[in-house]
Amino acid sequence: MNGLRAVVVCLVITCAALVSPAAAVTPGRGATPGWAALTVPAAAPPVAVSDLAARGPGEAWATGYEQASDGAMPLLYRWDGTAWSRDTAFPGAGEPGWLGEVQFVGAETWILHNRAGEGEILRRSAGGWSTVPLPQTLWTYQDFAAVPGAAWVVGEDDTGLRVLHYDGSRWTAQATPDGVLYLMGVTARTATDAWAWADTRTGTTVLHWDGTAWRDAGVPLPADSNVHTLLLEPSGRITIGGSQYTDGVARTYLTIFNGRAWRTTHPPLGDTHTEAMVRGPDGALWLPLRSDRAFQSKYARVDGPRTTFSYGPERANAIDVRPRALAGAGAALLSFGTVEVYGSKPNLMSERLGG
Repeated sequence: MNGLRAVVVCLVITCAALVSPAAAVTPGRGATPGWAALTVPAAAPPVAVSDLAARGPGEAWATGYEQASDGAMPLLYRWDGTAWSRDTAFPGAGEPGWLGEVQFVGAETWILHNRAGEGEILRRSAGGWSTVPLPQTLWTYQDFAAVPGAAWVVGEDDTGLRVLHYDGSRWTAQATPDGVLYLMGVTARTATDAWAWADTRTGTTVLHWDGTAWRDAGVPLPADSNVHTLLLEPSGRITIGGSQYTDGVARTYLTIFNGRAWRTTHPPLGDTHTEAMVRGPDGALWLPLRSDRAFQSKYARVDGPRTTFSYGPERANAIDVRPRALAGAGAALLSFGTVEVYGSKPNLMSERLGG
């Protein structure tokens, strides 16, 4: 019996040696328990993902654009708590353009829409879709933020930087402090508490709107750094993520305001871009990373001084899996991005952790 067992063991080892490395990967190896792949109706590749936002476990929206023969076409997907579906009922769905940032304003959903070069805000209420046209056409539509009673669209026209403000009935142009060259992003907590990060003649600066004017917020950013994102929380906590450059080498930093003071840390994230960083349902910061495994996504979880990493589910024949946006949806963490399978162009993918 022992001799027969030895022969069987030898045969198993020999067969395993003949299997290709890709085929020999154990299903789910390295995946965090709870991560699951979600089916997303395919678009026309290659596709790009702009934003992902969730109101709760039963409603999330993902935006972007796909490629058609006459250029980019807008993409809009809705998560109902069970499955992703594509929405093509919004105004301009069949016209060239793209969809950008998603915001929840009361019971409504607002989305920045570039419609054949013209800017507008899509508004979805219980009565369906409607639009709010912008007062002028911009060369670039950089970012969008909306809260009850106010909305901002920032970008550029032929005169330079433009900050367009909507008070619920009309648009006005807002001035920024001297020396501000460009606004890279904007976010808001209320109509009188908005924040923006700007490129100035002296470097990157964080601005604050108090209902009267935009002013330098005096945030002590690291030297030789930029800002990728700024997270506002109801508690008053603010988290800024970006890159700091030392001798031409970038490394990720986090600057956090706890209600009393600002503190900067450098988690072990290399030069990861933090634009998609969110505060997860577990209270930690989550952000997608460029994966070192072609067939799996990768995420970082930053909880105070501790940073851990996890992988999403394996995807057969994938050569690049890239989560582009994250959102907390109830007790779950949703991810939306692209996956490139060998022999094809990138298409949409989504994953969920928990919930």
